[in-house]
Amino acid sequence: MPAAPELIRTAFTRELDDAAILYEGMSRADLAHVVMLAEAGIIPGEAGGELIAALLEIHPRPPLDFSFDPATGDLYANREAYLKMLTPAAGWLSAGRARREAATIGYRIAARSRLLGLASALADCARAALDLAETHRATIFPDYTYLQTAQPTTFGHYLLTFVYPVLRDLDRLRAAFARTNVSPAGSGSVNGSRLPLNRERLAELLGFDALIPHTRDAMWQADGPIEIAALTASTLITLDRLAEDLQIFATNEFDLVELADEHTRASVIMPQKKNPYALAYVRGVAGEMIGTLAAMAAVGKTPSGQLDNRIFAYGDAPRALDAAAGVAGLMAGVLRGLTVNATRAAELAAGGFSGATDLADALLLSAGLDYRTAHAVVGQAVRDTMASGATTLTAERLDTAAEKIIGRKTGLTPEAVAQTLDPAAIIATRTGPGGAAEPSGHAMIAQCRETAADHERWREAAEMRLSASDSFLMMSATALKSRRPESELSEQPEPREPQSLEDLFRDLPQPPNRRRWQLPRE
Repeated sequence: MPAAPELIRTAFTRELDDAAILYEGMSRADLAHVVMLAEAGIIPGEAGGELIAALLEIHPRPPLDFSFDPATGDLYANREAYLKMLTPAAGWLSAGRARREAATIGYRIAARSRLLGLASALADCARAALDLAETHRATIFPDYTYLQTAQPTTFGHYLLTFVYPVLRDLDRLRAAFARTNVSPAGSGSVNGSRLPLNRERLAELLGFDALIPHTRDAMWQADGPIEIAALTASTLITLDRLAEDLQIFATNEFDLVELADEHTRASVIMPQKKNPYALAYVRGVAGEMIGTLAAMAAVGKTPSGQLDNRIFAYGDAPRALDAAAGVAGLMAGVLRGLTVNATRAAELAAGGFSGATDLADALLLSAGLDYRTAHAVVGQAVRDTMASGATTLTAERLDTAAEKIIGRKTGLTPEAVAQTLDPAAIIATRTGPGGAAEPSGHAMIAQCRETAADHERWREAAEMRLSASDSFLMMSATALKSRRPESELSEQPEPREPQSLEDLFRDLPQPPNRRRWQLPRE
């Protein structure tokens, strides 16, 4: 019986919205499944060869080449219908496998590649921030809490506030990749299969690092998309915080930074406006990712054997990864084009009584006051100075405040007070681990560069392994395709079927004067 028109217009159409995302992974899942069935003798050799030939024919074609019909059903049903037009052997495709398995594999393949894309974008964003921090590791800059003057720092030290969370997000990404790049293939429906499905072979053909050990868990997981959505939300919140700061710092009132023209957009009515549109976009996508996280949690809250999460999460989670990677790349560009107004920064860093904390510390060290009392003395001196209309705290006003609170002068000379309040001198005292003094900043930048480079090496190795597994799958499928009846074969020599990924790497042409290709390991 055909599906109801309203079901076709809604649910089936919604599922096909994800076809472009899931198609490539589902195509690989189909190829690997038929290769495994043929190798295990579950599917007759001739039928296996015909089905593999049909799958290889449609595999390189982009999804837009096909007119998927929601009346036929989801992507799996549309692919199956197309295969039936190519070969009567298409019926073997469902042996030992639910459509849910193919969709789940397609999702995991889509997610793992996009996780690596996000890793690349985040590492590049970290490099851009580190380059700018290196340039400005001695540039005096005002720091703010609650948008009120706090203490002098350097712009380089300020930027590292965002580098460390990005590097932590890369740690989280690697953990998410490890949990994503595991194989549900060969799980049957819920409790395994009567057929002798070779799950290890399927994992190898598809480039998965390990098996999901429990077949029902493999088919009905909901936490994976939630983890990915949480990762994108965490990543975008970090970049949003930087974007919000920069948007404030770029105002005429602060005038601390300026975005490059190519990252702004002019007002169509107000000629003087240079709107920081790139930053507004970052902030908007951050809000969207928070919504995606809530959506992933909501669709995962179902009975344990229900497909709500597959319908709505398998496209939205990869899209979230694409969006996050785009924003990370955009922020890298913003940082590379950013100009810092060092003169204005030094001016603001010296104002707002930004050295008050250091003056209280000096009273603790030299006048024998406990910190609460020192805090009260300096606070009174600041209030008295502001009441007089002055902007600079002097030794005389400090002594006046001390006499009110402790009944005696502080003993600090005018020269000592001026030196204590000097922004450059304040920064130079921050020599402890993590401090803003230049040697400490240089060490942190170097450490962060090495951490970012380690993440890049991991990503490159993972991409090499996935690329090798793709080649391995194609070679394995082509070798089985060549076993079709002789009347259907061309006179091309039969390709040798590689037995493992190690075989494939060993057989690659070796570059001269270099070590042999090796299968990369983490």
